[in-house]
Amino acid sequence: MASFVMERLHQVFSFLLFLGMLAQISTKEFQYDYVTCNSVLKLMNTHNRVRLHSHDVKYGSGSGQQSVTGVETSDDHNSYWHIRAKTGASCMRGVPIKCGQTIRLMHLSTRRNLHSHHFQSPLSRNLEVSAFGEEGEGDEGDNWVIVCPGQHWLRSEKVRIKNVVTGHYLHVSGDSFGRPIHGQREISGYPSPTEMNYWQAAEGIFIKPSPDPNTGKVPDVHQHQHTEL
Repeated sequence: MASFVMERLHQVFSFLLFLGMLAQISTKEFQYDYVTCNSVLKLMNTHNRVRLHSHDVKYGSGSGQQSVTGVETSDDHNSYWHIRAKTGASCMRGVPIKCGQTIRLMHLSTRRNLHSHHFQSPLSRNLEVSAFGEEGEGDEGDNWVIVCPGQHWLRSEKVRIKNVVTGHYLHVSGDSFGRPIHGQREISGYPSPTEMNYWQAAEGIFIKPSPDPNTGKVPDVHQHQHTEL
């Protein structure tokens, strides 16, 4: 019991330390063009203007796993997600995330991964999206592909986020919950691309890009080529 309490205290301390660091950082210091491996960020749905959020509240139906919602406020500390490599892999700190790359998004405060599976979502009856695993380790349902129009995920661009297991897109239907998470929006998996499953990088700590280990070069944003999604 004592070791569990100490572990939780360590997690809380680490999280508070991160928040303190975030508060002290000058915005100008982190004007990098790319979303990079090991960055910690908020994701905003560009259609509904809500940020991807989670908390230690479980669904009352479906999987019973930790719920994932959308919130309108921009300053909620439960909306930070840590970008990590896909299950069983690693990515070098600061390397720009490629379009088409598979990643995991770990909820910073609870250390569970953004996850989806074939349970129905409680409101829209799409597919449920939850937070799953312990200490950042879960299963293949934690893997998401970044769908974007060029070579790398740019902070300034809208992207879609597609679950590897279900093939469904991270989506905001607009449906709102009642108690105990009154007013928060349902996040679900949707089978096809729409305006309601576009996301953009918002607030966070963006690790300065480092050279791609395969090429030894940092990608040049001015050479970024656009294609249709």
